[in-house]
Amino acid sequence: MSTVETASVSSSPKPADQYDSYTVKVKSEFVVDERPSCLVQECDSATQPSTSTSEKDGNDNGSSNKKNNNRGQNKKRPRDSKISNADKACLAVVRDISDGDGGATWLKDECPFWKKNGYCQFGIMCRLGSGHINMSTGQNLCRTIDEAGNETIGLPTPISDSATETSSSDNKPKPGAVLKHQVDVMNSLSKETTNLLRKNKYPFVCKRHFETKKASSNNKGSEQAAAPPTDTTATTPALPPKERKLIDFSNKVYIAPLTTVGNLPFRRIMKQYGADITCGEMALADQLLQGKPSEWALLKRHPSEDCFGVQIAAGHADQFTRVAEVLANEESIEIDFLDMNLGCPLDLICNKGAGACMMLREKKLRGSLEGMLNVLNCSVTIKMRTGWSEKEPIAHRLQQNIQKWGIEGVGAFMLHGRSRLQRYSRLANWDYITEVGCSQSSEFTQIPLIGNGDIYSFTDYEEKILKNVEKQDENGGANNLIPCAMLGRGALIKPWLPTEIKERRHWDISASERLDMLKEFTRFGLEHWGSDQQGVNRTRRFLLEWLSFLHRYVPVGMLEVVPQQMNQRPPQIIGRSDLETKFLSKNCADWIKISEMLLGPVPQGFEFEPKHKANSYKS
Repeated sequence: MSTVETASVSSSPKPADQYDSYTVKVKSEFVVDERPSCLVQECDSATQPSTSTSEKDGNDNGSSNKKNNNRGQNKKRPRDSKISNADKACLAVVRDISDGDGGATWLKDECPFWKKNGYCQFGIMCRLGSGHINMSTGQNLCRTIDEAGNETIGLPTPISDSATETSSSDNKPKPGAVLKHQVDVMNSLSKETTNLLRKNKYPFVCKRHFETKKASSNNKGSEQAAAPPTDTTATTPALPPKERKLIDFSNKVYIAPLTTVGNLPFRRIMKQYGADITCGEMALADQLLQGKPSEWALLKRHPSEDCFGVQIAAGHADQFTRVAEVLANEESIEIDFLDMNLGCPLDLICNKGAGACMMLREKKLRGSLEGMLNVLNCSVTIKMRTGWSEKEPIAHRLQQNIQKWGIEGVGAFMLHGRSRLQRYSRLANWDYITEVGCSQSSEFTQIPLIGNGDIYSFTDYEEKILKNVEKQDENGGANNLIPCAMLGRGALIKPWLPTEIKERRHWDISASERLDMLKEFTRFGLEHWGSDQQGVNRTRRFLLEWLSFLHRYVPVGMLEVVPQQMNQRPPQIIGRSDLETKFLSKNCADWIKISEMLLGPVPQGFEFEPKHKANSYKS
C-alpha cells in the first residue's frame, strides 16, 4: 500500500497567510497531520544517542575533569566500538553484508577491489568477500588475465604451492604493488616525509615564529636576524623553476570545502553531476606539520578531480609557510591552488588565531601570503567572511590592503556573505558582496572576487551572481565579482545542483535516481575507506552525515512555489512514494534504515548524531 493511502492527509490546503518565510510552500495533498506509516514509528534505543554513552565518550577515565569534558566540539557524539581481529574475520566468513534478511543484496559480489583489480587485500576480513573467498578453505583468491585475454581465478602466486610458478620473480603477479588499497588516489604523503614530520626532523627552511623572536632579541643589531621568516632574506627551498599556475574560475561551478561531508567519495559524486572545480576539506596546519595521517587524508585527490585545491587553516605565518614547503617538495602531491581559510567560525579554530580570527591579524596574514607564494608554484586563494560582526564588515578594507601589498600569485578572493558571529544563521548579504566587488582600487592589480552563500537553484545563481556581476560602482568603476557558482550547503542538499545551473532547469529528480546516487556513493566509500568492517562503518557514518542534509530537499513536483529557498524547512509531509517519504524524514532513525538498505543491518548498539548539530553549531 502506498504512503498516500496509509497516511492521514490534511483535508484542506494551508492558507497562504499562515506560511512564514521559513516554511516551504508544499502542495496540500502532501501535507499530513500524522507521521507516515512507512517510517519508523517508535524509535529503537539502538538508533537514538544515549546519555550514558555520550558521557562515557566524553570522559573515558571516569574523572570529573571539567576542562577535558569541554574540549572538542564533538567529543560527546557516539562512536563505533573497536572490533577485535577475531571478530573481523568471523564476520567476513560467516556473514556477508549482502546476504540474509535485511542484507544489501545489490552489493552481492560487488567488492570494489575484486571487480577493479582482481584481488582484495582485505582477504577474509572483506565484508563483500563471497565473490573472492573460497568458503570451504577460507583462502583469498586472485584473478589474472593473460596476454590472450584468458581469465584465471586461483591463489595469488606468492602463496601458491605449485613448483612451476617459482621460476622467475618478474613473471609473478604482484597484487600488493599494483592492487594496493587506494592505488588510484593521489596526494598520498610518503612514509619518509611522515616519519620526518612526526620526529620533528623535517628540513624546513622557514623558522618558527618563537625561534625568530628569540634570534631577534639576541641579535638586535643584525638586520638578518631581525627579518621575518617569510622575508626575501630567508632561503627558499631548491625547487625547479616553474611558471605559476593561475586558475580561471569564471563560468565554472566550484564546490567549496565542506567539513566532514565534503570527502573524496562525495566529491566524485559532484564531478559526475558537472562540478568543474573541487577542493578538499579544511586541514589544520599544526596537525599537518605533526604528520598526522588523518589530517593529511583530507588532502587526497581522485584522478577525476581535474582541477583541485586544498584548504589550510593556521594562526601563524610560519605554519602556513612550512605546510607550503612540504606541499612543494613532495613529488607525489599535486594541487592546482591553495585556499587560505579566513572564514571558519568555530571557537576551537578562532581561539588559535586561525579561521575568521585571521581576518583581524593583517600582519600575520601578509607574512603568510609572502611565505607561501615564495615557495608554491600554484596560486593562493583567500576564503573570508564579511567580518567578525555583522554590524562592522571589514572584508572590503581587507581586500584593498591585500591589493596594496602587491603580492603576486593571489588567485581570487572568496567571500561568504555572513559574519563570523552569524555563522550560518540568516541570509547571506549579497548587497555587501557586490559592494566589495566594486571596492578594489584601480591603481593596483585587480583580483577576482567569488561570492558565496545561499545558492540553491539556477535562479538563485542568476539573480544573486549574474545580475550583480553586471553592476558597477557609483563612479562607473570595475566590478571584480566574477560569474562563478561557488556551492556549499546547496551542494550537500542538492548534489545535482551543478546540472541544474548549467542546464538552467529545476530538476524534479525521482526517488529512485536519488537512491542510485547513494548507491554510487556507497561504492566509492567502500573503495576509499575499505571493504572490511571498519571501512563499512566509516562509509555508513559519512553516508548518515550526508543524509542529515539531503532530507531538507523537497522535490520540485511537490512545491506550490518553485524554487525552494535555502533557509526554508518543510512541514510534516509525505512523498509520492514510500522511498521518497523516507528521504524526506527528519528522524535519524529513518536515515539509519536507509543506510541499512545500502550497507546491511547496523551493528548492535549502533548510535548516530549528526555532527553539524553538535555544540559547535550556533543557530
